[in-house]
Amino acid sequence: MRQNRREHYITCPVQAALDAIGGKWKPVLLALLSEDIMRFGELQRRLPNVTQRMLTNQLRELERDGLIARKVYAQVPPKVEYSLTELGGTLSPMLEELRKWGETYMLPRHLKQAEEAASRKRPAIS
Repeated sequence: MRQNRREHYITCPVQAALDAIGGKWKPVLLALLSEDIMRFGELQRRLPNVTQRMLTNQLRELERDGLIARKVYAQVPPKVEYSLTELGGTLSPMLEELRKWGETYMLPRHLKQAEEAASRKRPAIS
C-alpha cells in the first residue's frame, strides 16, 4: 500500500516529505536524534507514551527511508544505537523552526488549558 501512495505524489513534494516524516512520533524521534546518538531504551524513556511496538515500527520506517542509521554492536547484551544520517540531518533546521513555533503558539495554549483544568478541580475556599 505504501508503494502505491508514492506513485500519486510524484509532483507534490510536500506530500512526499510528509510521507517520510509524518506521524505522531517520527518528528519527535528526529528531533531527539538531532540532539545526540541514542539507544532504544533512551528513546523509550524520553517518549513514555509510545509503545515498544510503535517505537520499533517508527524507527524501522525512518531507517528504511534513509533518515536514521541503526548501528548494532556485537556484544552481550546487544547494543543498538540510532543516529541521524546525512539526509536526516538536513531536517534539523526545519525541526528547530517547528520547535520554536510550538513554544510560541502552542505551549501557551496548553499551559492555559492546564491551569483552567486545575482551577476547576480546586475546592472553593470559604
